[in-house]
Amino acid sequence: MSAFTRRGFLGAAAGAAVALGSPGNALAGNGIAAQVGRIPVVREEHRVIVIGSGFGGGVTALRLAQAGVPVLVLERGLRWPTGPNSDTFPRAAAPDKRMLWYGSVPQLFGKPVGFDPYPGLLDTVAGDNMTALCAAGVGGGSLVYQGMSLQPNKEAFLTQFPEQLDWDTMNRVHYPRVAQMLRLAVAPDELIDSPNYNVVRVFADHVRKAGLPVSKIPMPIDWSYALDELKGRMKPSYTNGDGALGVNNGGKHSVDVTYIAAAEATGLVRVEPLHHVTDIQRAGDGRWTVHVDHIDTTGTVVANKILTTPALILAAGSLNTTKLLVRAAATRAIPDLPDGIGANWGTNADRIYTWTCLDADFGAPQGGPVVYGSLNWDEPGQAATVIQASIPPMGTDAHTTMLVGYGVSDARGRFEYDAATDAAVLRWPKEGDAVIQNSRIGPLVHQITGATCTLVDTNALMPSTWHPLGGASMGAVCDLDGRVHGQRGLYVLDGALIPGNCAACNPSMTIAAVAERALDNLVTQDVNTVI
Repeated sequence: MSAFTRRGFLGAAAGAAVALGSPGNALAGNGIAAQVGRIPVVREEHRVIVIGSGFGGGVTALRLAQAGVPVLVLERGLRWPTGPNSDTFPRAAAPDKRMLWYGSVPQLFGKPVGFDPYPGLLDTVAGDNMTALCAAGVGGGSLVYQGMSLQPNKEAFLTQFPEQLDWDTMNRVHYPRVAQMLRLAVAPDELIDSPNYNVVRVFADHVRKAGLPVSKIPMPIDWSYALDELKGRMKPSYTNGDGALGVNNGGKHSVDVTYIAAAEATGLVRVEPLHHVTDIQRAGDGRWTVHVDHIDTTGTVVANKILTTPALILAAGSLNTTKLLVRAAATRAIPDLPDGIGANWGTNADRIYTWTCLDADFGAPQGGPVVYGSLNWDEPGQAATVIQASIPPMGTDAHTTMLVGYGVSDARGRFEYDAATDAAVLRWPKEGDAVIQNSRIGPLVHQITGATCTLVDTNALMPSTWHPLGGASMGAVCDLDGRVHGQRGLYVLDGALIPGNCAACNPSMTIAAVAERALDNLVTQDVNTVI
């Protein structure tokens, strides 16, 4: 395998939490194939290459295509098409090989697993004192995220982001644009009042009794699908909490069916799934060379591709974008990268708890994915959010559900190059986000749940994050539009650009809004000059 050696384990946090594209006519490419042994080598040139198809990659592909620019999107994972009563995604209560990238995770829920190798949905990066999770597949993290779409308020935003990012303009233009693309909506009362959603009503009651704010959470969901499930028109997927690893019935406005679908509809975007980027380098003529393993569904390499472009946009997520850059800097594949590569990496102060209350009727099943949260944002430096997320069906009322917390934290780690393994390694301080956890998130969760219930902080059992951020952050490595300092034609437009924390919110809305803002500028300033 390449520099992206798959390792680590899901452990307690995941236990608690949880077709190849057709070529577009405008992107036939200049392909030249050569045979080396049994694996062909294919060389192509493209005007723009985007690595990754999540929020940053999806926004980039669509906005460049709308500006008339042909784009090749490389995605290491599969397409995951859904529809009513489909069986596309694995069930969280009965995981199979579709859950794991290459089946490389040796333990799941504390037990050894023997899944066949497969380009599954989840990948882990294990480092010092931290295991970070990321997604694989067309649509990136939007495939497996619950869908919470939170925009931070201005005061908390400015504790983490440079003032020059201009929150007021983003609030007026870019966040609303993302909300429109994802068709955000809150759960209807008709659904919340149903027996399947008793647990969300219990959570809301606890929040109110604690004297804390409670509100519905905007979600990229057509809630009529959930209502149809209650009426027996579809098999349960939303209403039994079984959508943590993808919603089989559809109705979830993930990146693949919004930004990517709109980009492909222009005829100027080609998405290549099962294309695993192993290395990037700067060619002698100043262009960018991308080395790709084209794999099959067992992870076997069926072709090596060497792609060349004047404009390379990294949108592979904080973990993989950062690892590519850290390795390229250390091996001099890209000389003179900024010294800040790999630094300013954070966990978004993620916390995941199980909440057990034996005298509460949480219900079986627990409808999902997310309905209510408590947004405690009055103190910018202490802003914190607590959200209830239902657990997968267990056949009985386990009197247990899941709570998720985010806070404002200045704790940061970094990726460093390890010459012995020729790979980038995550270094996270042992105490990490302890300050915000002990002073704000933890006390809020205890205030909500009450003294008679039991809480388990899964992050204390195994430090982990589902929202890795930073590693090629704005300021130290890139400008606000994602241009890497001193590297013409090299851009970062994903979670790696975000400086470690999204101001008491999960990061999807902000990653997309920052990318939307950047593309407004890149289209007017860089298209036809650099891009």
